[in-house]
Amino acid sequence: MNTPPELLRIALTLAAAGVPVLPLRPGKVPFGNCRACASNACGGRPNMKTPGSCQCPGVCHAWAAATTDPTVITSSEWAAAWRHAVCVGYHPGGAGLTVVDLDDATAVVWARTALPATRTVGTTRGEHWIYRGAMTSRNAVRPGVDIKSTMSYARYLGPGTGPLTALPDAVRALAARTPAPARPAPAGAVPARVGGGCPHRTPAYLERGIAMAEQQITEASGAVHATVYRTFLAVLSRHGRCGCLTDTHVTRLFTAAQAKGERARHCADAWTNARTTLGL
Repeated sequence: MNTPPELLRIALTLAAAGVPVLPLRPGKVPFGNCRACASNACGGRPNMKTPGSCQCPGVCHAWAAATTDPTVITSSEWAAAWRHAVCVGYHPGGAGLTVVDLDDATAVVWARTALPATRTVGTTRGEHWIYRGAMTSRNAVRPGVDIKSTMSYARYLGPGTGPLTALPDAVRALAARTPAPARPAPAGAVPARVGGGCPHRTPAYLERGIAMAEQQITEASGAVHATVYRTFLAVLSRHGRCGCLTDTHVTRLFTAAQAKGERARHCADAWTNARTTLGL
């Protein structure tokens, strides 16, 4: 395993090349938000999808913490994170890149016949194929294949081999397709009850419920799988039958879960199982 000084050297080298970086903790996931930023109470990072005014100097907000500023990377606020980090993460979209994450040997075989050759980096079970050009990130575009670019992070595993090639239409088309059945996309909105209005008095009621759910997941100290499922079940039990939940709400819950180490497929499974339990 790399020592923290080596991770810092890698991070500074990448940043100097224009690649936004961040430390990743055990589980190879971002560090959680500080107390002041929990549940995005601060408004979020200015470069996140929803603009905010967060000025937190710490390693908060997952991929949105990624930076090329060496002063931030070597700051005292980031020092503790580097001491506990296990690897360097980076924001592909921020560097004008797209990573096609091939999670197993079957996915690699498929890519070699379906996608143009480009720079490749070996992973524990598969490969990262890196293209020049950014696009919308999307998980589970087919079995064993995720796309990581804007609003996402990837683990730095070395410089790779082969020249970078331009992002092809074949990869963009993957993100436009319906997700593969093996890894269903989150079903966010639930049809409203026929003939019934929303039982929630104000939109703030729903917002408070989602924020509390995010906080419950974020503050879980163990049994993350069980916590995520119970939280999803609680949210759907209270808000799943009136038609209030949107994909934006579901994405917030999935983001909180993935920041705790849950994979996208596990989030989708937990959400589906919770809906099935409640008969939604």
